Amino acid sequence: MSAQKKRSFQIEAFKHRVVVDPKYADKTWSILEHAIHEIYNHNASGLSFEELYRNAYNMVLHKFGEKLYSGLVMTMTYHLKEISKSLETSQGEIFLEELNRKWADHNKALQMIRDILMYMDRTFIPSCHKTPVHELGLNLWRDVVIHSSKAQARLRDTLLELILRERNGEVINRGLMRNITKMLMDLGYSVYQDDFEKHFLEVSSDFYCLESQKFIEICDCGDYLKKAERRLNEEIERVSHYLDSSTESKITNVVEKEMIESHMQTLVHFENSGLVNMLVDDKYEDLGRMYNLFHRVPVGLSIVKKVMTSYIRDTGKQLVTDPDRLREPVDFVQRLLDLKDKYDKIITLAFNNDKTFQNALNSSFEYFINLNVRSPEFISLFVDDKLRRGLKGVGEEDVEVVLDKVMMLFRYLQEKDVFEKYYKQHLAKRLLSGKTISDDAERSLIVKLKTECGYQFTSKLEGMFTDMKTSEDTMQGFYANHGAETGDSPALSVHVLTTGSWPTQPSPQCNLPVEILGVCEKFRNYYLGTHNGRRLSWQTNMGTADLKAVFSKNVKHELNVSTYQMCVLMLFNNADRLTCKEIEQATRIPLSDLKRCLQSLACVKGKNVLRKEPMSKDIDDDDAFFFNEKFTSKFFKVKIGTVVAQRESEPENIETRQRVEEDRKPQIEAAIVRIMKARRTLDHNNIVTEVTKQLQSRFLPNPVVIKKRIESLIEREFLERDKLDRKLYRYLA
Repeated sequence: MSAQKKRSFQIEAFKHRVVVDPKYADKTWSILEHAIHEIYNHNASGLSFEELYRNAYNMVLHKFGEKLYSGLVMTMTYHLKEISKSLETSQGEIFLEELNRKWADHNKALQMIRDILMYMDRTFIPSCHKTPVHELGLNLWRDVVIHSSKAQARLRDTLLELILRERNGEVINRGLMRNITKMLMDLGYSVYQDDFEKHFLEVSSDFYCLESQKFIEICDCGDYLKKAERRLNEEIERVSHYLDSSTESKITNVVEKEMIESHMQTLVHFENSGLVNMLVDDKYEDLGRMYNLFHRVPVGLSIVKKVMTSYIRDTGKQLVTDPDRLREPVDFVQRLLDLKDKYDKIITLAFNNDKTFQNALNSSFEYFINLNVRSPEFISLFVDDKLRRGLKGVGEEDVEVVLDKVMMLFRYLQEKDVFEKYYKQHLAKRLLSGKTISDDAERSLIVKLKTECGYQFTSKLEGMFTDMKTSEDTMQGFYANHGAETGDSPALSVHVLTTGSWPTQPSPQCNLPVEILGVCEKFRNYYLGTHNGRRLSWQTNMGTADLKAVFSKNVKHELNVSTYQMCVLMLFNNADRLTCKEIEQATRIPLSDLKRCLQSLACVKGKNVLRKEPMSKDIDDDDAFFFNEKFTSKFFKVKIGTVVAQRESEPENIETRQRVEEDRKPQIEAAIVRIMKARRTLDHNNIVTEVTKQLQSRFLPNPVVIKKRIESLIEREFLERDKLDRKLYRYLA
């Protein structure tokens, strides 16, 4: 089969020139103009849009696009002028309704016209850089209708009047308002801004300026904040209903400036209802409202924080310096905890847990807690009270809560080493007397202290627990080996304390009763026989004893007393009457301790196993004491505590302070040597700064003391001064 021959096609131009009717453009435009009139007159149902589109297409095709475009501008302008005239007679809300209706008609007409002139829109307009049909219709509406001399001001005033009426509580047509503001936005953001928004913000500023002045005069702080919050929410709601979203930030700024920023100082210091009164009365709702409103303006929260901080510091200062409140250390610390709980709750519930407010609270507590030099002692006494009896029967979780609160106060202390000193003393008494409510609670607190301050801080405290466990094992070994030898001797329980771990002080050896001496000597021989190179010294001031006592009518009681009290009571087995001076000579107990023992044995109601003549609380050398055979108690076991001050006396406090200062000296010297060993050469001010930085977790060293320790190190040839610069120090290897 042979292949078909390929054919080529060619299109040739008309051989005869097509001649257009000279009146074609006028005739065609006349048809289109009539159609536009009909569209604006709502008679578009009889029009053939296909035919109209073809006519517009042919005009552009035959180069009559300019005539078509200019004719469109003239025709639309004519109709819009007619619309503008028709709006002149209407007023108020009717004016807006009429304008909205005419705007809807214009948009509908504009859509039809754009469909007819679609070909011109796509070809002629871009090539000649003309305005597209839809945009042209909007621009003409803006210039002819909205910006007409009579409509522009009336439109603005009507909108502002309706908004004012709504602010005053009237109900307005929000749908109509939304349509009008949307029309302004459709005409261009600049139209919305210049014709409405700018004036709206100015009027709003004046309105809220006057209203805030009126509210300040007639309301208290809480009510004023409620009204300000309500107005702010109203404006946000107004924007969401019928204004452009871009207006929200602007109108809220106006409300914030006029109702809050202009009156911040007045509000926080409002007499009888300001910030301080809200804090005192725990007005969480009002405080939360103040926080939220002040948060919206620059430096608003700074003012709230400043006033709150100042008040907390003043309150705390009064608390820690009030002599009446310092008499009860446990109550003193409880008040601190209650104050902290109060403001923690305020910050959580009202201030959105704001970290800056929490930091300000912490700073305030640190400031006033350290105004009282006895705060470390009082916090330790509080712990002692809780771990002795205050937390008895309380669940583990609640114990942890209390301990965490104690640790919170501990963190505020600048003299943590002073707390350590007292805590060690109180812990020793609890462990030796067996009065702690829970070893787990004790260990939990030590773990918390270790986490906060490091191993060095708690190593001796942990050593105390180790000694207690070792002592149990030692006593089991003693009775296993010498149980038969002790026979009818008193039962002995010894705690062997490592000298460096326990807060023992050199104390004079008192004369123990002969009944006790034998078994004590046996224990000494056993212990030294099993441990080489050790020395034992009895700490009789720290021990306790259980005595069986028989009173008149063969009434028997078991008395739990201190070792000193035991020594005193055992004297009355062989004597009916003894003076204070005679007891002192027989026992060799230090006089101050002896007087406290005698007070607790003779002057405490319900515990008076001795009688005193003359009967008074004060003890003199010549006061006589007798065994009180008439003593009765509803309990078989009677605990007789030693009369001691819960807190240290002033001389004791000074003595403790002196011991703390002595303990600090080697720590300061060690820090100086560490720093100089690393730096080799350093000036005086930088040494002070570095030493303070290293030691501030335990205490704040005094610059004067640091200087003295530097001098001491120079004398011992650890450091030397630079020969040229006397403030420069060098490390000597």
